[in-house]
Amino acid sequence: MDESHRIRPARADDMDRLGEIEVAAGVGFRDLDMAAIADDDPPTAEVLAGYIGDGRAWVVTDETDRPVGYLIADRVDAAGHVEQVSVDPSHARLGLGAALIGAAESWARHQGFTTLTLTTFAEVPWNAPYYQRLGFRVVPAAELGDGLRRVREHEAELGLDRWPRVAMSRPVAAPAD
Repeated sequence: MDESHRIRPARADDMDRLGEIEVAAGVGFRDLDMAAIADDDPPTAEVLAGYIGDGRAWVVTDETDRPVGYLIADRVDAAGHVEQVSVDPSHARLGLGAALIGAAESWARHQGFTTLTLTTFAEVPWNAPYYQRLGFRVVPAAELGDGLRRVREHEAELGLDRWPRVAMSRPVAAPAD
């Protein structure tokens, strides 16, 4: 991430922009014959307001403080859980997604969690393969906690399992001295 970008907590006045980011980030799924994912609605203002109000939403901004990416996090199985991370494609490949994951990891550490989890598409290049490069590993189905299992079951109910999906985790790094 270069110095023209910074991470800050998301604010209520960011919500419209977060929806725009989500729509823009979804477009790439069309090229993979995943139009249903590309057409999925972004989180509602009510949902985003809950994350923002609870301090579980971050944005990465450009030099004008305009969000170009965001991340929302949950608590699942005594772990920090990345519920959604999206970066506007016009700002892709700048390390912004990794920086947002770093913000979630910092939050998780502050919450006393030792693990950060997420669920994602196994074969989408900017999903599981990307997260593996960031130190996440696939969690075998037999090792899923009750909460993460419920997340996966809900995703299946939504039809997301039309494409291979996995749960992933990585340890939360100790704070730097």
